[in-house]
Amino acid sequence: MSKQSGLGDALYVAGYDVSGDINALGNVGGGPAVLPFTAIDKSAMERKGGIRDGRTEFTSFFNPTLLTGAHARFSGLPTADQIVTYCRGTALGSAATGLVGKQIDYAGTRGDDGSFTFAVSALANGYGLEWGQLVTPGKRTDVTAASGTGVDFGTGPTLFGIQAYLHVFAFTGTSVTVKLQESSDNGVGDAWADVVGGGFTAAAGITSQRIQTARNLTVERYLRVTSTGTFTNAQFAVVVNRNDTETAF
Repeated sequence: MSKQSGLGDALYVAGYDVSGDINALGNVGGGPAVLPFTAIDKSAMERKGGIRDGRTEFTSFFNPTLLTGAHARFSGLPTADQIVTYCRGTALGSAATGLVGKQIDYAGTRGDDGSFTFAVSALANGYGLEWGQLVTPGKRTDVTAASGTGVDFGTGPTLFGIQAYLHVFAFTGTSVTVKLQESSDNGVGDAWADVVGGGFTAAAGITSQRIQTARNLTVERYLRVTSTGTFTNAQFAVVVNRNDTETAF
C-alpha cells in the first residue's frame, strides 16, 4: 500500500466530535497478545493468540471552550468506559475503528514556542479494537426519518454476525432509533430488511453505544442505516464491523 495523507480524518469520543482539537494520532492498534507455545522438540518459536486488546493514542490541543472543547472532554479523567472512534477519512465506506475503553492520562506539554498540548490514551476494556467501515458519511444529519445509502462490504453473505458503534452528536426532538438494514444486492432485487439485533437503543440526546448481534448471524453483503422516531434534528455516525470469521467476546 502506498503512503496516504491523514488529512480529512476524524476522531469521535462518547458522542463528541473532537477532530478539530486533535494534533496527531500516535497509535491505533490492537489484536491478540502473542503467547509462546514452543515445545522442546522445536527449533523455532511457536505462537498463539492470547487476550484480545486495543488502544487509541492521540495528542490534543488545549481548547478550554466550555462543553464543546477538548479540555472539557478529557480533563475530568472519566473513570467510566468511553467509546472512541477513529475515522480514516469520512466518506461513506471509509475505514474506521470502534473501541470501548478507559481514558489513561491527560499529560500536558508546554513547548518553548508557547504551544500547549496533551497526550491522551484510551485502552480497550472488554472487546479490543475493532476495525470496520463507516455506514454514514462521517456525521449524518437527519431532520426526519430517513434511509441511508448502502455500503458494499465486499463479499457476502458472512456467517458470524456484526458489531456496530453509534455516536449521536446533536439531537432535537423526542427520540431517534438508529438501526441497520441488509441486502444481498443493494436493494435492486433483494429488498432491504432489518438486521436481527442490529438496532441501537432509542436516543434522546448526545450519547454513544456499542451493539453486537448473535455470533452465528448471517449478514448480507450490503448494509445501510435507517432512522425513525420523532425529531427535527439528529446528527449521528455509525461504524460497522462485519465478522469474516467466528468471533467471541
